[in-house]
Amino acid sequence: MVRIDPDRELALWAASAILGALDAYQEAFRAVTARARQRFATRDWKGAHEDAMERLDLRDRHIGRIVGELRELLGASIEDRRLWGRMKAIFMGLAARRPDVEVAETFYNSVTRRVFSTVGVDPRIEFAASEIGAPLPDPGRPGFKTFRPRGSTAELMAALLADLDLGAPWRDLAGDARRAAEAVDRQLGGGPLAAVEVLPSVFYRGKGAYAVARLRLGTLDAPLILALLHEEGGVRLDAVLTTPQDASVVFSFTRTYFHVLMERPRAVVDFLKSILPQKRLSELYIAVGEHKHGKTELYRELLQHLRGGRERFERARGDRGLVMAVFTLPSLDIVFKVIRDRFAYPKTITREEVQSKYRLVFRHDRAGRLVDAQEFEHLAFPRERFAADLLEELLGECADTVALNGDAVDVKHLYAERRVMPLNLYLREMDPQSARSAVLDFGQSIRDLAATNTFPGDMLLKNFGVTRTGRVIFYDYDELTLVTKVNFRDLPRARDGDEEMASEPWFYVGEDDVFPEEFLPFLGLPDGLREAFLEAHAELLHPAFWRRMQERHRAGEIVDIFPYHQRHRLPAWPSPEQEARP
Repeated sequence: MVRIDPDRELALWAASAILGALDAYQEAFRAVTARARQRFATRDWKGAHEDAMERLDLRDRHIGRIVGELRELLGASIEDRRLWGRMKAIFMGLAARRPDVEVAETFYNSVTRRVFSTVGVDPRIEFAASEIGAPLPDPGRPGFKTFRPRGSTAELMAALLADLDLGAPWRDLAGDARRAAEAVDRQLGGGPLAAVEVLPSVFYRGKGAYAVARLRLGTLDAPLILALLHEEGGVRLDAVLTTPQDASVVFSFTRTYFHVLMERPRAVVDFLKSILPQKRLSELYIAVGEHKHGKTELYRELLQHLRGGRERFERARGDRGLVMAVFTLPSLDIVFKVIRDRFAYPKTITREEVQSKYRLVFRHDRAGRLVDAQEFEHLAFPRERFAADLLEELLGECADTVALNGDAVDVKHLYAERRVMPLNLYLREMDPQSARSAVLDFGQSIRDLAATNTFPGDMLLKNFGVTRTGRVIFYDYDELTLVTKVNFRDLPRARDGDEEMASEPWFYVGEDDVFPEEFLPFLGLPDGLREAFLEAHAELLHPAFWRRMQERHRAGEIVDIFPYHQRHRLPAWPSPEQEARP
């Protein structure tokens, strides 16, 4: 007689249901991702933008659905940790041979945390580390295509470009192959090229498509990113990037996520890691659209970092924020932001509004100018790893979020972001040429944000930062809004001396009114740098610029800010109209 274990049957059903929910999510995720090719082929940029928004919402919808099903079936047993321990063990066996096994673990964790709101990590019911192991490689399917030189570099590039499945004709394949070969030959410097290895799926984002490859140069590897545009006359090569720094910007933490089909996400991430060794796994997973698993990897990287030393969390460099308490580990290029309980004057925003700003940034085109923040809940850290003054600040000014629990510091909610050097400190500490370059890029960052319907709100230099590649980005979101929601006004002229000398505005100022002519005094740019800014970006100080941007956005124009410098862009082919002219 076979004895039936009802708890095991229940655990098996629940684990299978979670795996089924994962399959449904992955099917929907791949369907939206696959549409990127057709959007590019038909130049449907509005549709591509809508797909990006749709894909961001998929996971929470599927997690919510399976949690609801589990609550209905398990009833009072829904919070039985012993049952969940059995579910985890069964899930491990069911998911062991999946090509996306690491993503499966994270999906399972999301379900458990939605049910329990566990502080820290409970390894009995969730995957604290990757316990199933990385997916096994498939020797018969290496994950990339190899092109070996059989003649000139141009012939190799022609074969590579022709193999890309873009769904649209090339404008001039032979000409683009020659231009790609010239860039590759410059990178080789006369050295031998053993092979070019290319990821089989094209990476799509916004209006761009990218072939991602590596140059095999004997014992060395180098990145090769081919940036493609689809214009009226067909597809053309827009840029060829062959240095780790340039390739790194393409996969930056300030960019929206790629749409790329991946059967084995870890194989794609490992390939990217081989050409971008300075990037963490977490950042690469996030870049290719697996942002939830990227967040899991980031948390594991933090724990590994804490285990590897005794340094303590301390206040981050920069001016003290009115809305956020910001801290970091000195040797880790991440900052952690906790919302204060109360905001000092002149801030009038609420906690809920601050969180809504971060949600806006998560869903918006970051244009390479907004830091992608990862949101965490219910974390626990050793008390001994906090500097005394930081812990006093957190417990005193963030008591709604941070509390002591024995030897642990429990944090209900925080944002983790890449650490950058505040722009005001950068201008003060760097050499004059670097400071001038940063000021010019500061103005360009405001232009790029405006082009994607983003107005920083608070233009103070301390709210901007400089990345390790020298790009200026914005990271203080409590006053960020859409350009189309602002009333950009001309500054009224004083009618007499009393009005001119008044300490308060003598004219009415609405809640959404902004006077660009007042930006410059608030920036606090020192002499010399102020002149450089005005020479390049004076129009940012006039309402007419902002009104033009509003008109473009209200007309439905979608502007794409490409992730490479203008100097890397190849000359555009003549338009069909130009070619038709005698």
